Amino acid sequence: MPEEIKGLIEKIQREGVQKAQEEGYKIVKEAKEASVKILEAAKREADSIIQRAKSEAQRLKESTDVSLKQAGRDFLIALRAQINSMLKKIVIQNTSEALSVHEMSRIIDTLIKEYCKKEKADKIEVVLSKDDLVKMKGSFLGKLSESMAKNITFKSSDNISAGFTISFDSGKSHFDFSDQALAEYISSYLNKELANILNSK
Repeated sequence: MPEEIKGLIEKIQREGVQKAQEEGYKIVKEAKEASVKILEAAKREADSIIQRAKSEAQRLKESTDVSLKQAGRDFLIALRAQINSMLKKIVIQNTSEALSVHEMSRIIDTLIKEYCKKEKADKIEVVLSKDDLVKMKGSFLGKLSESMAKNITFKSSDNISAGFTISFDSGKSHFDFSDQALAEYISSYLNKELANILNSK
């Protein structure tokens, strides 16, 4: 009887150990499979994070590039505007200085003579600034022949700070030689040259 009990105990022990081993193998196998799945999920998540980070970095780079280009364009536009403004002031100042009463007298004299060679002037009208009108009457009118002087009318305008306008049809139309008009013309040429310089690479 004791032998039977002993055998039974051994059998129970063997079966228990075997079952425990099987359970252990099963647990280890499941743990390995679970760890593989966890690692795969972690790798997928890591790849997704890296991809999102790359996409965000690319988006930021493109956005930064666009912002830099826009800032560059804005700076260039502002620079052009400032240079154009400075150029216009310089041109107006130099044009005003160049249009002295002596120089205007010479130009008006030439214009009248050249026009009268080709056309008959109804009534010549010259418009200047108030200051230049006083000076012009003192110097230029004295040089004109009496017959020519009768056909010329001198007027002043608050809209002209330097230079003059001249009409050969009693003011219906006129040629503008004021400092503003000449400065506009010269500035438009300089602006084109400036644009070429700023756009050259």
